[in-house]
Amino acid sequence: MLFASLLTALSAAAGAFAAAGQLVQVTNFGTNPTNVGMFVYKPARLASPPPLIVAMHYCTGTAQAYFQGTQYANLADTHGFIVIYPNAPDSGGCWDVHTTATLTHNAGGDSLGIVSMVRYAIANYGVDATRVFATGTSSGAMMTNVLMGAYPDVFKAGSAFSGVPYACFEGPDMWNSQCSTGQLIKTPQQWGDLVRSGFPGFTGTRPKFQFWHGTADTTLYPQNFWEDIKQWTNVFGVSQTPVTNTTNDPLPGYSRASFGPNIQAILAQGVGHTVPEQANDVLAWFGLTNLTPGSGTAPPAGPTTAPPPPAPGSGTVAHFGQCGGIGYTGPTVCAAGFTCVVSNAYYSQCL
Repeated sequence: MLFASLLTALSAAAGAFAAAGQLVQVTNFGTNPTNVGMFVYKPARLASPPPLIVAMHYCTGTAQAYFQGTQYANLADTHGFIVIYPNAPDSGGCWDVHTTATLTHNAGGDSLGIVSMVRYAIANYGVDATRVFATGTSSGAMMTNVLMGAYPDVFKAGSAFSGVPYACFEGPDMWNSQCSTGQLIKTPQQWGDLVRSGFPGFTGTRPKFQFWHGTADTTLYPQNFWEDIKQWTNVFGVSQTPVTNTTNDPLPGYSRASFGPNIQAILAQGVGHTVPEQANDVLAWFGLTNLTPGSGTAPPAGPTTAPPPPAPGSGTVAHFGQCGGIGYTGPTVCAAGFTCVVSNAYYSQCL
């Protein structure tokens, strides 16, 4: 089996992002045909009403590992949103992104269990139903794609790190080698039709989508990045030619292509599987950067891009910023009180 190859280097940073509160398990939250686990992080002070981010782990991962290894809980303390960390029921820790049930609105699979968590949070925690978002890494990125396609009525936006297009893994098995190796090539229309088949008849506003991929990914090959572009530009009816394309954004060696206000595609040169989460950038894409506890509707978030990095080799790196890795040419000295910690060969971070 290839599930083990999806193990991310997040484990090296586990425990580095200890949030002020605790992760709490919730049971009996609604329809849950595959027994997905629900774990919730609620900061002490909430925005009013609080937005919700669903943060989904990689294969072999857990809700607890993603809670500890990413910044979303810390950012929840700062901004007042709630985070749900689903836990995959599969023995390998991968998400069901292949069955007809999970790929179809309200039909079952892991996706319905996750959406039941969202509906529970809206009903019981006062979550703002107009500001529900999804993000994930590897298998969690694939599930983010699934949720964008099958539940466009639930989610406002998504951000996927090192995933594949919606329905790329469709079939009888959990693993799809044709898709993973980038050999599943479709036309934009074919990819778009797959998304539209997830919720036939849906006529509302589609969630905007941001996706990240590394050029050195040999687990989910980078061709999936280009297939993602074909898929989502077709869904939104826009050109595959970027409106803007910026380099060294948000990090040296990264390039950000924007296809209008609803699609961003970030390609990381020399980065393998997986692209490290850029939680502050994700928050900007979700429009939550200026959210504060106790506030109502968030004020305008401004540009949905992170500020440009310092000039190569100059300055110091702030908390959570990149400070090293193969191909990195930026500053390597962390701000006072923080240490440059290796996450993987391509990414070190000030913690």
